[in-house]
Amino acid sequence: MDDVRTSTAWTGWVGFAAIMLVIIGAIDFFEGLIAVIRGSYYQHTPQGIVVFSTTKWGWIHIIIGILLILIGLALAAKSGWARWAAVIVIIVNLLAQLGWLGNSNYPLWSLTVITLQIIVLYALTARWSEVSAY
Repeated sequence: MDDVRTSTAWTGWVGFAAIMLVIIGAIDFFEGLIAVIRGSYYQHTPQGIVVFSTTKWGWIHIIIGILLILIGLALAAKSGWARWAAVIVIIVNLLAQLGWLGNSNYPLWSLTVITLQIIVLYALTARWSEVSAY
């Protein structure tokens, strides 16, 4: 009976988290790519126009996106280290997305990624002991 529960935990929540990590990584990659291509962001204020450079921020998102995709693939391959790496990188990416939230014209993408990351964090930490026994 224990084998069925651990197998279900791997194929259930952790499998879901692996797929979502690849999707979140792809979204992050394209967010970063758009930021690098655009290069700057303009904000109109009563005092004038403020220009923000988004190139470095974009490269950070590209790197995090690639990391998330690779960790998602490792998690799908049932690598034990990938769960810890996923939790750490998702927390870092969550903070990066919060910073990106105030610096973009389209905050819906950041809000979507933040919501997905919270769901993935739950998926990776729920029933941790069952999967650890595998």
